[in-house]
Amino acid sequence: MSFPENITTFNTTKDVVSAKPVSPKLKETKLPSSHESVVQSIPLKTSNENITLDKTVQGIPTEHLYQSGYDIPNVDLCPNLGAKLKVVVGIMSAPSHQEARMAIRQTWGHYALRKDVSLGFIVGMSKISSMNDITAEESAVYGDIIRGNFIDSYDNLTLKTISFLEWIDNYCSQAHYILKTDDDMFINFTKLLGFIDKHWKQEKTIYGRLAKKWKPIRNRKSKYFVSPKQFSHSVFPDFTTGPAYLFTGDIVHDMYTNALKTTYLKLEDVFTTGIVAQSINVKRIHINEFINKRIPFNICNIKKSISIHMIKFYEQFDLWKKLLDGRSKCK
Repeated sequence: MSFPENITTFNTTKDVVSAKPVSPKLKETKLPSSHESVVQSIPLKTSNENITLDKTVQGIPTEHLYQSGYDIPNVDLCPNLGAKLKVVVGIMSAPSHQEARMAIRQTWGHYALRKDVSLGFIVGMSKISSMNDITAEESAVYGDIIRGNFIDSYDNLTLKTISFLEWIDNYCSQAHYILKTDDDMFINFTKLLGFIDKHWKQEKTIYGRLAKKWKPIRNRKSKYFVSPKQFSHSVFPDFTTGPAYLFTGDIVHDMYTNALKTTYLKLEDVFTTGIVAQSINVKRIHINEFINKRIPFNICNIKKSISIHMIKFYEQFDLWKKLLDGRSKCK
């Protein structure tokens, strides 16, 4: 990924520590306060009618809901199918999260300047047409946005991950490792790359924060309700939690094709790293350094972690500065 002239680049630690947030030169728009929940339905691939996601509790195969392809593909993010890439990072974002994307570009996203690292933001379509125009303009400036053919909403998070898997399968199939994460995460890239080097020969594996023996919630009033038709068993397969997980590139094709055959579940991490991964015998391994929650921002915590969750866009700069502080020694 290359950065245009209007983004700050850093040549020294001193430059990074003194950096201030910079806003992208993009058009702004005022969105209604309820814009995050404005999308209530997604189209069936085989029908002109809309089907609300409430109906997915009846057990709909994902291939009936997912429309392949990209409105904005940005295939140049992965030259030569990723043959020289150590890791590809897919950051799940939302069209309106411009500040979060910019903060990442100016902090840990700078690792995408390396020839063995690629980084892109995965978004869907907004029902607000002006928001789609803004996202397209942002993509034209930075070249790091991948926009799939789905409506961007909470209920479609699983479709977003499937879209990322399809993109890797089509355009980056030779990448060695893939990190799926979110735009409210801080990634310690030094720690991540060191971990990858130590596990270079691993195959058919997902690494992350492992959740074991979680049970589906059968209360229809719950945000996380799962009907027996969606998942009939009393306990979910072990899965890695969604904020960040790392997987070997050799599983991408099978993960993508089997996800389409699997009954849709809006719980992205359960669906992808639990149900689908188990169906193709992918190992899921717990790694303590994938914190995937908010922790105190002391230097040693940051340096010992691979992924920290619930980071506001302006906090990225504080964590980045502390990570680069060479004065602190941690055991």
